[in-house]
Amino acid sequence: MEDSIRLNKYLSDAGVCSRRAADKAIEEGRVLVNGKPAEMGMRIGSADEVLFDGKPVSNADKKPVLIAYNKPVGIVCTAEKREKNNIIDHINYPERIYPIGRLDKDSNGLILLTNQGDLVNKIMRAANAHEKEYIVTVDKDIDSDFIKKMSSGVYLDELDVTTRKCQVEKLSKRTFKIVLTQGLNRQIRRMCQMLGYRVRSLKRVRIMNIELNDLQEDTYRDVTEAELKALNKMLEGSRN
Repeated sequence: MEDSIRLNKYLSDAGVCSRRAADKAIEEGRVLVNGKPAEMGMRIGSADEVLFDGKPVSNADKKPVLIAYNKPVGIVCTAEKREKNNIIDHINYPERIYPIGRLDKDSNGLILLTNQGDLVNKIMRAANAHEKEYIVTVDKDIDSDFIKKMSSGVYLDELDVTTRKCQVEKLSKRTFKIVLTQGLNRQIRRMCQMLGYRVRSLKRVRIMNIELNDLQEDTYRDVTEAELKALNKMLEGSRN
């Protein structure tokens, strides 16, 4: 098909969801192309009509959006409308956007949301080793052995994987800073648990060059032009 594009990329570029979520929606029959259920791997052209959950999807005149949001505890980082307390309904942004990655329900802090599919894919690729920084408070005093083991890599038996080496710095008796370059499911909580600690609070304060700073909880801001320029520079060469 001339000037065609894969349907999952089309949905991602339109700010509907990530490519992976698009594939799932296609499998569930939630995507129609020209009135018929879409098929996995299909390509579409400019003349095709696409519906996602009954609503038309278009890439025409889409304005790029990238916002930084200070997520409170209790909000779920998913674009699935069926999920209670999902981040999309909670923010109620005037355009279609979706979160870049996740921040678990029990954690708070920085998460980015966008309508740019390629940007999501570049940031999400674990192999790109992009930094994410967290401030963590645990249930008992931290010692030097804990810092050493956390920074050296912790074997997580539930996932059968050893975490990458990372930067860990003690901030107070029970609080530390950690910088990760991977995003395993509930990674920090699992790491602490394996060392005999329980996380009391977990806050993400930085994603690559974008920092939370004094952004108030449950508010968002546009990523600045300077931040976006620096971000794109860091993403040069990243696979998408």
